[in-house]
Amino acid sequence: MKNTFGILLFFSISSYAQEINVHGKVTQAISGKGVKSKIVYKSYPTGGISGTFYDSTFAFTIFGSSKYVITAEAPGHIPNAILVDPKEAKNNEINKSFEITPTGQTIRLDHLIFDMGKAILKPGSFDQLDDLVALMKMNTTMEIQLEGHTDNQGNANANLKLSQDRVEAVKKYLTAKGVSKGRVSTKAFGGTKPVSTANTEQARALNRRVEMRVMKD
Repeated sequence: MKNTFGILLFFSISSYAQEINVHGKVTQAISGKGVKSKIVYKSYPTGGISGTFYDSTFAFTIFGSSKYVITAEAPGHIPNAILVDPKEAKNNEINKSFEITPTGQTIRLDHLIFDMGKAILKPGSFDQLDDLVALMKMNTTMEIQLEGHTDNQGNANANLKLSQDRVEAVKKYLTAKGVSKGRVSTKAFGGTKPVSTANTEQARALNRRVEMRVMKD
């Protein structure tokens, strides 16, 4: 399973009674190669139990039903985080993946869901945004810019407004979860920066997106 921004973290969680064994690997999204990183795990939200690794792989054991957050930092890359919930286990295992993007590049928030022509976030968007909230709470100096894009169909001014409304909706969600407003800026482009110029519905779907740019880490 692939998540959004950051380090590619592959890990599985196997449960035996009260013990859950967590294993993971950090890789770079573009090359797929392992990246030596500072990897920290903490019980969430208290942070009372924690550990640190300096490698491209990690393994540790957690107990009970407490959630944990795992973060990874590597030079030249945007840090990333994920919440680990033992309740997600199926057949005593949870598999997830993350990609880390080199600093300065944009990260597509590709799990955000809006109705066509509207700016109301649907519940399917919340898991990815909750991961982003956890990341920003773990990295308290991190500042981001949310960038909104639409396809080029219809009125250009309406598209610009829609792209602005959507990034504002994302910002509102983040700040409602405790991220300071000053750490999240927004910018709207409407249909002026397509990733594909093909005249197909698939291309237009690719162009409708919200991206995140890390301004300060």
